[in-house]
Amino acid sequence: MKIALVHDYLTQQGGAERVFELLCQYFPTADIFTALYEPTKTIVLDERSVHTTFLQKLPKASHYFRLLAPLYFPAFRSLNLQSYDLIISSTSSFAKAVKKNPNAKHICFCHNVTRFLWDTSTYLNEYKDYQTWTPVIRKIFEVMRKDDLRYAKEPDIYIANSSVVAQRIQNIYGQDSIVINYPIDSSKFQFSERKNDFFLVSSRMLSYKRIDLIVEAFNWLGWPLLVIGDGPERQYLESKALDNIKFLGYVSDEMRAYLMSQALSVIVAAFEDYGLVPIEANISGTPVVAYGAGGVLDTQISGKTGILFQRQTPESLQSALVEVKEKQWNYAKIRDHAMSNFSQEAFFKKIKAVMQIVLEEQVIL
Repeated sequence: MKIALVHDYLTQQGGAERVFELLCQYFPTADIFTALYEPTKTIVLDERSVHTTFLQKLPKASHYFRLLAPLYFPAFRSLNLQSYDLIISSTSSFAKAVKKNPNAKHICFCHNVTRFLWDTSTYLNEYKDYQTWTPVIRKIFEVMRKDDLRYAKEPDIYIANSSVVAQRIQNIYGQDSIVINYPIDSSKFQFSERKNDFFLVSSRMLSYKRIDLIVEAFNWLGWPLLVIGDGPERQYLESKALDNIKFLGYVSDEMRAYLMSQALSVIVAAFEDYGLVPIEANISGTPVVAYGAGGVLDTQISGKTGILFQRQTPESLQSALVEVKEKQWNYAKIRDHAMSNFSQEAFFKKIKAVMQIVLEEQVIL
């Protein structure tokens, strides 16, 4: 059984890339394909060979990877995967477009529909540097939507990371999907029942992440808040924050894991399609304070693993923060819930069952 693993581009390290890293570890002999590869900025693939597209040859392509959007579908269509029996794509946009031979199977791990095509206004608001070109970009995206719908028919089966994404796949692509919540690598996190007197945010500094909401709430409360991450909103957020809020930028994985285990709570104020951060907090024994919509409804039990607030307002968040601070938490049970439902073992057990069905009960693992 010859397997190809395909990812949109390996130029950063986010939740989708972490899932792809797990797939690469689980299929150690599979060949890896991606549009662009920047080994110093993405997941660790050790000595594995990574096959790229013609985009890799363009000067500074990995730096300006978003500007290459119209070229990704042709790039993935140009990949020669005819010799593979099974293609596993990991995508939020383009990798689903790869061609397979008629006898092969294609399983698509769809992290989201192509968001910049189907929610263009929100996307452009996040990247204000592109606003001068908005009229041109919108015209290009209108053309690309037709390709996105056509290539969405390529996979034989979709796996969605949450019920939110599954609904979008149905609404936009007209495709059914199986919901399997993505896991985390529990070995990269540490459990602690001893908490320090601070709250934690771990996020990219983008407007939709609503860190401005968290800053406003903590300005009023005066409680210690540490913020991990970077992005275009960081300077603005720092200008609004009082002295009780510290911006740490990027930290090492070890430091991030330590802070996750020591925080009173990890805060997520955005509407997330899925979100690995709440699970990472729980695996560390730490409760979550999260906006109660989207992917957290698949992963959190309010009152057991964290507190969900219902409105994206400082007042609603403040109430949840007071509640999470006053509650006596069973940190071991928080961790046990995460390990039972979102460990690699639980994840790949479900994946194995799906693959056996797709491959007509042929056992390949």
